[in-house]
Amino acid sequence: MTSSRGELRIDLQAYFDRIGYRGGTEPTHETLTALVSAHVRRIPFENLDPLMGVPVIDLSPAALSAKLVAKRRGGYCYEHNNLMREVLCALGFAAERLAARVVWMSPEGLDGPPSPQTHQALAVTIPGTGRPYLVDVGFGGQTPTAPIPMVPGEVAQTSHEPFRLSSRGSEAQEFVLKTLIGQRWRPLYILGLQPRPLIDMQVGSWYVSTYPESNFVAGLSAALVTDEARWNLRGRNLAIHASGGTERIRFDDAAQVCVELTDRFGIDLTGLGDVEAKVASVLDS
Repeated sequence: MTSSRGELRIDLQAYFDRIGYRGGTEPTHETLTALVSAHVRRIPFENLDPLMGVPVIDLSPAALSAKLVAKRRGGYCYEHNNLMREVLCALGFAAERLAARVVWMSPEGLDGPPSPQTHQALAVTIPGTGRPYLVDVGFGGQTPTAPIPMVPGEVAQTSHEPFRLSSRGSEAQEFVLKTLIGQRWRPLYILGLQPRPLIDMQVGSWYVSTYPESNFVAGLSAALVTDEARWNLRGRNLAIHASGGTERIRFDDAAQVCVELTDRFGIDLTGLGDVEAKVASVLDS
């Protein structure tokens, strides 16, 4: 099944097979929720291309489908969310690209100096409702596992943590996405509400995949969601976050890390060069 939108093309059946989706295709809230849930459980977050010195610039449907679907790779926000956008638009949803400033894990949080707008999410509207939802299938270890209503203060009870959006600024031109961890609402990013063209996403992707101090260039990250847990890999350290607590595993060497990338995260490492040697060069002591 191939859908065409001008010059944009995507094989929907291949994508459905990749994420193991067998549900409906009508543009409804149920379909949107099911697609997000399936996507984050089957396509991992990973930064192997920037780590291996390969810039991520081509965000076309053909390039994203070849990498994330046919080659059974993962990617980061620009890849995940642009692929999701093409799928949703092909099914009849309206989906706009939004840019965000990440504050997650920042010691100063919302009070610190502004970070660059180097994260992409989506504003998705279900036909006939006029109600937008935040969809983000590419935020790594804290990726929302369901659509988030774009209504300030409304809590989305996802299959994992609750999420909510808060207005920011007197003119409400920005939202802050927060998630409840323990008893504390923690900010993830500041979301701009102005729809952004693809070229802005290409510039952002080029920057984070080539800037020498970028986390995607200087370190290794991978993440995937299961029904019970979040698997988050940073360098040699794997954290498995579940409702009963967190299990932490520290791998001895790059060979063990590469086994995890293949076996746990399902990433095909063939054709990427000497991944083990590159991973060894960025592992912490």
